[in-house]
Amino acid sequence: MEMDAETFEQLVIDELDLLPDDMVDGLDNIVFVVEDRPEDGSLDLLGLYDGWALTERDRYGVGELPDRIIVYRESHLAVCESLDELRDELHTTLVHEIAHFYGIDDDRLHELGWA
Repeated sequence: MEMDAETFEQLVIDELDLLPDDMVDGLDNIVFVVEDRPEDGSLDLLGLYDGWALTERDRYGVGELPDRIIVYRESHLAVCESLDELRDELHTTLVHEIAHFYGIDDDRLHELGWA
């Protein structure tokens, strides 16, 4: 599947807007970023939470850079064959990475069907 960066970013924004308020209202000092690929150049990683989970913070927010949720465009396009499949995968990736912000690890996400 092919898609330019601007269209892909708009899809990410659209999917963020569809997430439940109780999931996104608690997001504090966090930015969402779209990048083409992970630093290692692979297409294996769809998203990444870069920051400290709420469960690992003792003090936070004073002079701290924002945490980041990174969504990898080329990785998503490599695994999706249709726009509907891409939307579903973006939704899953966003929920997965937001869960890491809240301190939910990969094992628990697997149990819940989000990994």
